[in-house]
Amino acid sequence: MNPKSLLLESAQALGIALSEAQTDQFMQYLSLLLEWNEKMNLTAITDPVEVVQKHFIDCISVLPHLDLQGGETMIDVGTGAGFPGVPLKIANPALQVTLLDALQKRLTFLDTLTQSLDLYDVTLVHSRAEDGGQNPDLREQFDLCVSRAVANLAVLLEYCLPFVKVGGKLAALKGPDATQEIEQAQNALQIVGGKVTAVIPITIPHTDLQHQLVLVEKIAPTPQRYPRKAGKISKKPL
Repeated sequence: MNPKSLLLESAQALGIALSEAQTDQFMQYLSLLLEWNEKMNLTAITDPVEVVQKHFIDCISVLPHLDLQGGETMIDVGTGAGFPGVPLKIANPALQVTLLDALQKRLTFLDTLTQSLDLYDVTLVHSRAEDGGQNPDLREQFDLCVSRAVANLAVLLEYCLPFVKVGGKLAALKGPDATQEIEQAQNALQIVGGKVTAVIPITIPHTDLQHQLVLVEKIAPTPQRYPRKAGKISKKPL
């Protein structure tokens, strides 16, 4: 199956209808990603079909579970080549998206990408996650935080939940060990003000890929001392 048909069919299987314009945006994203990837390391996945499955569909698979009303503010922490923030923005244009990354060259790519795709209401922020979480312009400003970072949930909570307003949520795509990670993250949840409200199994159509989508509601403000410095967060998780 060609990448375009695969994208449309897989999105449909997830209950997501993509217009022709949105499909074209995804195809343009694919072409820019592979073109830029030749000069800088954006993705290890270079087969167009795999990019559609393991990046685009993988990212938007969370959309039906987010209960979006329209116009929400969303931050993607450690966005890299724009995952999952840009696919979510293409599939749901009403989202107001902030893409945060520590590497300037990735943001240069994202700047070109968002302009080429005519994506509005997208803000790029050059910052480490732990510094961004202490920035008053970003701290507790978002309805939703998304992240595909591979960090353990306890670590991810300290990086991500400081960005979320009370009443907002964090959507984390985790692997098969999600239940165990949640058990280990009970202390972190209590400290940073989170509560796991759902763990949803997701299978990516036409693949064997399976995820657990962990939804965490922000139920109390995060104490000002969190997030700590990066070394402490990973070496001594909460």
